[in-house]
Amino acid sequence: MRYRTIGTGPHSRRVSVIALGAMLFGSVTDERTAFALLDRYVEAGGNFIDTSDNYAFWTDGGQGGQSEELLGRWRRSRGAGDDLVFATKLGARPLAPGTSYIDNPEGLSAKVIRESSERSRDRLGLERLDLLYAHIDDPAVPQRETVEAFAALVAEGTVGLLGVSNQAVWRVERARALAAAAGLPGYEVLQYQHSYLRPRSDVPEDLFPDGSLGHVGAELATYLRAEPGLTLVAYSPLLRGAYAHPGRLPHDYDHPGTPARLAVLREVARETGATPGQVALAWQFGHELPVVPLVGVSSLTQLEENLAAVDLELSPEQRARMDAAH
Repeated sequence: MRYRTIGTGPHSRRVSVIALGAMLFGSVTDERTAFALLDRYVEAGGNFIDTSDNYAFWTDGGQGGQSEELLGRWRRSRGAGDDLVFATKLGARPLAPGTSYIDNPEGLSAKVIRESSERSRDRLGLERLDLLYAHIDDPAVPQRETVEAFAALVAEGTVGLLGVSNQAVWRVERARALAAAAGLPGYEVLQYQHSYLRPRSDVPEDLFPDGSLGHVGAELATYLRAEPGLTLVAYSPLLRGAYAHPGRLPHDYDHPGTPARLAVLREVARETGATPGQVALAWQFGHELPVVPLVGVSSLTQLEENLAAVDLELSPEQRARMDAAH
């Protein structure tokens, strides 16, 4: 396994270059399978596990919490220590069963941040959350209130690093500027969808059908270059299996640039003897920007394929060819 450092200062952590997503653990992925996946991931040197307080509310019409609860049971049964880094999120948990984060989210008020983080710590069985994200934006709450509430948890020692997911880049920068001006800890880890293939910028993302987020790919890359202390955790790096099954490509990837990039990806896969998905992950591992792909798996076969990508080295020529395809 290879590792990189996320965050700065006393709460920075050394994490594996591939993170394991636990979104469906405890719901779609049963406990026995989830435990086996976690055991194998840790055995291979992985130590960066991602979840959220709302996973997976949509599977049973509830409010979520199944993933955190399962991870807590696994931690206790294995006697897991501080060498593992657990990341969770808040803000997008439905306030009532049968609703969703789109029409009824818990939001990012100071009250929610405190109470939701406490519930997450209880479910995970942790005295401190290593990394806590604002899962979605909450324009109804003043950003200063959100910034100060997250910072208070860090000051109390119940949270280490702060992160943000699925917010417009200008909103992220505003929150970070507010924190810096007040001498408070701010967001240091960003979690967005990112993969080798690029989506169209004029089609709303499936997760945000109202278009409130939009496409932030180029803007986000520019921001990461300007702020070297930030790390991007890239969710859906394999586009939900689309590299192995092109028919699964989301509709916003249906544009002339996709076939060209897929063709080069497959060329490099043949040259290296790897799968297209492994090449896509290796492209992220060696990216000029600090990217940690976050993989979601439901079987040991999928996990092994993803873990094998850690040792795949792309040549400068192969990487340049992949970057140039459009």
